This record gives sequence, C-alpha cells and structure tokens, in this order.
Amino acid sequence: MNTAVANVTTSFLWFALTFWVYLETRSVLATGVIGGAYMLLVAVFSMAFGTIVDRHRKHLVMVFAGVVTLIAFSIGGGLYLLFPESTLLDIGAPMFWLFSGVILFGAVIENMRNIALSTIVTLLIPTERHANANGLVGTVQGLAFMVTSVFSGLAIGLLGMGWTLVIATALSAAALLHLLFLRIPEEQPQQDGERRPLIDLRGSITAVKAATGLFALIIFSTFNNFIGGVYLALMDPYGLELFPVELWGIVLGVTSTGFIIGGLLIAKFGLGRNPVRTMLLFVILMGALGALFTIRDWWWLYAGGIWLYMMLIPAVEASEQTVIQKVVPFREQGRVFGFAAAFESGAAPITAFLIAPIAEFIIIPFMNSDAGRQSLGWLLGDGDARGIALVFLIAGIVMVVAAIGAFFTRSYRRISAQYLDQGESVPAEGAEDSTTEAQLRG
Repeated sequence: MNTAVANVTTSFLWFALTFWVYLETRSVLATGVIGGAYMLLVAVFSMAFGTIVDRHRKHLVMVFAGVVTLIAFSIGGGLYLLFPESTLLDIGAPMFWLFSGVILFGAVIENMRNIALSTIVTLLIPTERHANANGLVGTVQGLAFMVTSVFSGLAIGLLGMGWTLVIATALSAAALLHLLFLRIPEEQPQQDGERRPLIDLRGSITAVKAATGLFALIIFSTFNNFIGGVYLALMDPYGLELFPVELWGIVLGVTSTGFIIGGLLIAKFGLGRNPVRTMLLFVILMGALGALFTIRDWWWLYAGGIWLYMMLIPAVEASEQTVIQKVVPFREQGRVFGFAAAFESGAAPITAFLIAPIAEFIIIPFMNSDAGRQSLGWLLGDGDARGIALVFLIAGIVMVVAAIGAFFTRSYRRISAQYLDQGESVPAEGAEDSTTEAQLRG
C-alpha cells in the first residue's frame, strides 16, 4: 500500500504535466517529447537501479528513492514559483526542459522501488504463488493509475499546475515518512569482494544469458514496447479531442479498473502452466484492441477499448516477472529486472519521438485533407482525429503479426522448456526464515 501511495504521487504529477502542456500548447509534439523523455530516462537509469537493488537491502533502496523524489518535486515547485508559465511552456527554451526534466526524474526514480518490489516477491512468497503475487502487485499499480488519472485531470482543470505541485510534494513527504516505519525481513546482501561499477552491465548480461531464451523474451517485450510508444505519444491527445480534461481524467480512472480486475484475476487463477504462452496470447488480443478502438471517433468505443486493453496489461507484465523470478537466482534478479526495464523502456521513447512529429506534420494533415477522407474515410470514418486513428490501426496490426510470429521461434520453445523444467527458483540467503516470518505476520 505504501508503494501504491508512492505510485499515485509520481504518476499524478507526470500525468498532470502531460495534460497541462497539451492543453496550453495543443502540441502533439510537446506531449510526445514529455512521454518519450520519461521512458528514455527509465531506460537510461534502470540498469543502475537494478544494480543498486542487488547490492543493498530493499527497504533502504525504497527509502532512498522516496528521498530523491521528494527533493525533485520540491525543486519543480520552486521553478514554478520563480518563472512565469509562458516561459515554462516554451518547448524551445531551456526552462521547459529543466522544469519538465526535474519532475520526470522525480517520477523515474520511482522505478527503483518497483524493481525492488519485484525481488521482494521472490524473497517472501513461495515459488508456486509468484504469479498470484505478481497479479496483486499489478492490482496495486492499477489502483494507483485509476486514482492518478481522475485526480490529475481534476487538479489541472480546477486548481492549475501550481497547486498540483503542492499536492504531489506533500504526498511524497507523507509516503516517505510512513516508509521509515516499515520493516522487510532480509539479510544483508552478500558481496563477492570484487569492485563493480554502478551499472553492472557485464553481470546483467551474464545473468540473462544463463537462462536460455530469456534474452529473446526481453527482446520481444522490447519490440512490444516499440508499439507502446505509439500509445504513449498519442493516447492523451486523442482522448483530449473527445473529452474535456476533467472528464478525460475520470475516463482514464474508470477504464483503469480494467487494470485492477486483470490483476485480481491473475491473483486468483494464476497464469497457467506456461506464462510465456499466456503472454503472447494476450499480446495478440492487445494488438487487435489497439487497432480497433479508434476505428470510429465514438467515445464509448475508445473508453471500452482502453478498459479491455488495461485488463490485459497485468497478465503480460506478470508473465515476464514470473519467468524471471523462477529462472534467475535471487541475488541477480535486480540486475535482470533492471536490464529488462532498460531495454523495454528504451523502445517506447524511440517510437514516441518518431511518431509524434510524423503524426503532427504528415499523417494528421493528410487525414484532414480531401484526399485522405476519400481514400480512407470508408475505413476510419470522418472525424477530427482520424490521423491518430490511422496510426493506432497500423500499430495494432504490427503487434498482432509480431506476437503470432514469436510462437514459431526457437527461443519461445527454449524459454518455455526451461521454465517448465525448473522446479524451484533459487532462494535468497535467509529467505526461508523471511518467508516464515512474513506468513506469520499475514
């Protein structure tokens, strides 16, 4: 629950920043830059985060992340007080990048907590219940997304960016204070005596290569995130064309109940005998939804499509986490989770940076022209955001084809076989006692 509060806080300010910039500038390019910058920062820092998680107690890592987030949001609030909004919204001026960058860095550091939480599942939960625990983690994240979506839109629409910064800073301080009173039973991580760099790339690659087929699983997730970059750049602009900002935040909040339901279903039923197969099947469904939920500019179609799409996300994420938790030794899991996050997060900003200007300057003008309406109007209808709909359609089809193709690869067969042959995950030092204590507390 502490992680849920922390996720609410960081996502609240990041969502609010995206809403605020788009409403003040009406620039798809600006929102694409912000979304892409966030994912790029996640990619740059994730391997360092994973190394830090492996070398220190998980509670200490979470406290450190909370402190950095609080400092970053406080600096962002100071910049807002010092400079007029017109200066902070000028995408060509350095203050836009400084203001946005400080806020995004405060949000990015939260990913260190999420990596730590994934390893805590291995530390405290029996192997046969990993998938269920990962479903609960997804439920908490979905709950945070729901609250964030609603209140970000309301905060920007009713209070403005200034008070939004005040709220985020206060919540960060409250979450950090509560975290100081929590305890996680864990032994001090053992060191091998070698001096290693902050970003242990060699150790990460060695751990990934040790699990045959795991690298291919990460590569597929990375390709999947290339498509995710399309939604990162264009989902909010499309939604803000259909709804006022206050209502759009509520729509995102309501549709994110799909995230919660999906996570609860995994917590109840698990992921089946082979989580890799489960992941690919759900990715095919996600691609089909992404291609069709903007086929017409009907608000109910878009909202319903997002709800179903979000219900599938926990299954995809939990599948990858469950495989890593079983086939990778505990002492190396932080680096592997960080390595995977770096690869997968790095894909989305590349797409976002590419698709935002292409959509704004080429595809959207084409679909608003007579030629565009005549050539594709039969398929996409005749609305104000048909250019974005065309991008979603193409991206969804590509996702479906890629997931179907993955079933026929040797890597899919190898990682599936290794997961099914592995009896138990390698426990952490002292994990047996930790698990007993956690069960007694439960």
